[in-house]
Amino acid sequence: MSAKLTCFMVLALFLSLQTNGQKQYQQIPEKTRILFLLDGSGSMLGPWEGTTRMGAAKRLLSDLVDSLRNDTRVELALRVYGHQYHRRLQNCRDTKLEVGFSRDNHDNIIRKLRAITPQGTTPISYSLQELEKDFPDDPSFRNIVIIITDGLESCEGDPCEVSRALQKKQIFLRPFVIGLGMNRSFNEQFNCLGRFFDATNINDFHQVLNHTLEQTLDRTTVSVELLDHQDTPGETNVDVTFLNSVTGQSAFEFVHYRDSRGRPDSVVVDAVLLYDVIANTIPPVRKRNVQFMGGQHNIITMNTPQGNLRVNQKNHTEYGGPVQILVRSPGSAAVVNVQRIGESTKYLIGPYELEILTLPRIRRKVDITHDHTTSLDIPAPGVLNINTNVPGHGTIFEINSDGTQRWVLNLEGSTRKTMGIQPGQYKLVFRAENAKGSKFTEIHNFNISPGITKNINLFGQ
Repeated sequence: MSAKLTCFMVLALFLSLQTNGQKQYQQIPEKTRILFLLDGSGSMLGPWEGTTRMGAAKRLLSDLVDSLRNDTRVELALRVYGHQYHRRLQNCRDTKLEVGFSRDNHDNIIRKLRAITPQGTTPISYSLQELEKDFPDDPSFRNIVIIITDGLESCEGDPCEVSRALQKKQIFLRPFVIGLGMNRSFNEQFNCLGRFFDATNINDFHQVLNHTLEQTLDRTTVSVELLDHQDTPGETNVDVTFLNSVTGQSAFEFVHYRDSRGRPDSVVVDAVLLYDVIANTIPPVRKRNVQFMGGQHNIITMNTPQGNLRVNQKNHTEYGGPVQILVRSPGSAAVVNVQRIGESTKYLIGPYELEILTLPRIRRKVDITHDHTTSLDIPAPGVLNINTNVPGHGTIFEINSDGTQRWVLNLEGSTRKTMGIQPGQYKLVFRAENAKGSKFTEIHNFNISPGITKNINLFGQ
């Protein structure tokens, strides 16, 4: 292989790595696949405003398909269940992809809709499982499911569980469920499956179909207003996460920005999803189950007033490295953040409890106020040298002002140690490994001052 060719291959590999490492800005796929999952069970023959539920579904769905004929961003498919076997057979696998995804298949879908005769049962779970195979694997498309039904699952299976599993696998986004002539008592049962719409009459059905298209296809924007202590949108530079509420996966993420006039910018989101919106302050602020209106600009407000905390200590390097600070909300064992000595970190305003991992540990309470740095100075440590030529067992206690003591640490094995330790009164209790009885325990009382080294010699027996 020539040197010139080798050089070219290395350069190509480098450029490939550079390209793969570049930031990919978040965007919604331009193209969308919509699969209509239509109930063809016998109950769809029920009367509904001078026609049947199936009659209304055929007419309005055909009109909708026809209206999308010239939209090159959209591909359609039709799956039907409960239409191939009579209800008395209780066939729980009665589902079929009648028209698969392709361009210009609108006439095929309309013809197939005309030919459907309702007669069977309602295998929603099995139909959902089967439609996993209906969507081609193509990340340049969003996959949407619109379920049109007049009844609940009548076979074994949990359609909500199946729907969640397929959403987590990113087979499709959160489904739309349109209930025909049902009542609001079904809302709770269907909301776990997707977003449920109750079409009590044909006009409602028509409006709901149009609304699902708006949610699916129209451009939707959101601005996030991070409110300060005066409830004005004065906070910014905070990471904001839009979590898919069903899957728990991050759908959109950005660092909040305000322009020179203080206005937050807009981001484009997918209105199909249900979101948990998280402002990643410390601690985070979360709004659950947020639904955005498709085709509109949406505004979400979040209370995020912040201030800074800084803990200072001279000579903290005597501890062998940065000293960590455990920050907790009052009365809570959960740690909201781990901060280091000398760092300035933002927190939501309010009270906090600090556990500073010096030796011994220091506990303090602070109150963080808006747009202000709360500074806490703690005493510089001294240094303790423990010298011995024999291994043994020992303990160091801190002596409080009232004479009581607090355990600090145990000394095991070789006790030749050097450590940073906070100023105060202490007691070291030690028994050499070779000592033949507890009566040979040594007790050393000592004082530690900032920046001063204290030597203790242990001799054993």
